[in-house]
Amino acid sequence: MSYEVEKSEEQWREELTPAEYAVLRQAGTEPAFTGEYTDTKTEGVYSCRACGAELFRSDTKFASHCGWPSFYDPADSKAVELLEDRSHGMVRTEVRCARCGSHLGHVFEGEGYPTPTDQRYCINSISLRLTPTE
Repeated sequence: MSYEVEKSEEQWREELTPAEYAVLRQAGTEPAFTGEYTDTKTEGVYSCRACGAELFRSDTKFASHCGWPSFYDPADSKAVELLEDRSHGMVRTEVRCARCGSHLGHVFEGEGYPTPTDQRYCINSISLRLTPTE
């Protein structure tokens, strides 16, 4: 895959903390209920912590009580890319930043949440940076 923002693994390691690198660049997952934005209700824009691309807006964030921030729709459908993930003996849909290819989390459908899209973008807090609305 080719991305607008391309950096060597060495550059990513220099710019990100070890925890950020483990999730964003190695598709790790932060422990449930530990993320900075799990229960945040602040209005604003959630951007990729690795490259700054706008990914989600607070008006699509909802309380899923799953342990990670949940959104029902990306800010722009081209902001994220979806890839089949067959790791850990499951078939899931991985969500990555379309600008730099960083791992954000997974998207699930048909879980019955009262959202307009019936989707839950389950995103690691550590993959995001919230810029509050002025």
